[in-house]
Amino acid sequence: MSIKAGIISDPHATPGPVEEAISVFRQQGVDHILCAGDIAGYGDALEETVELLISSGCKSVIGNHEAWYLDWTVASEGLLSYGYLSGLPGSLEMTIAGKTLYMVHACPPDSLMDGIRLLDVEGELIDEQQAYWTGRLRGFAYNVLVVGHTHQVFAERLADTLVINPGSTLFNHSCAVVSFPELQVEWFGLSGQTLQKSWNWGMVRFEPD
Repeated sequence: MSIKAGIISDPHATPGPVEEAISVFRQQGVDHILCAGDIAGYGDALEETVELLISSGCKSVIGNHEAWYLDWTVASEGLLSYGYLSGLPGSLEMTIAGKTLYMVHACPPDSLMDGIRLLDVEGELIDEQQAYWTGRLRGFAYNVLVVGHTHQVFAERLADTLVINPGSTLFNHSCAVVSFPELQVEWFGLSGQTLQKSWNWGMVRFEPD
């Protein structure tokens, strides 16, 4: 029997798409809900977004927007979001149906900024980026790597690892359901929008560091 994980990322303080993703996950009968960070930033409803994640039992990791938020916010303000975000780990490890999973916001082991960007602005795979990240992940000892940060939607096998970026619930209008141990990925659009495979603030240079 399959065990399912619902995966989101980069909700950016906008609860509507998160609530819709959680509803999708319930309909799909998921056993785990995961968020790859950037819960904060851009939107103006962080408290409501955090409340949804907590009530759904979602397991999250810290993103760069959380790190910035914690730097700028005073702990004594007593916000639910501060307490929640300050307790998030830099990475998360799980074993689901015999498959090992590692989740981090940008890339392992605990980067918040060095994102795995595989697609061009049209959502097409960039061969050079695929080769670059395959090399970087060679020897990575997990079956599945979940990342966010780059606002791209993909599930690609790099070296021996299936790398999944569910995209931003806000900007890509997307979430994913992964079945274990088969490692089958199903995508769902949100907010009545077509799932957008690649979303960027502007033109981006796709060059390795």
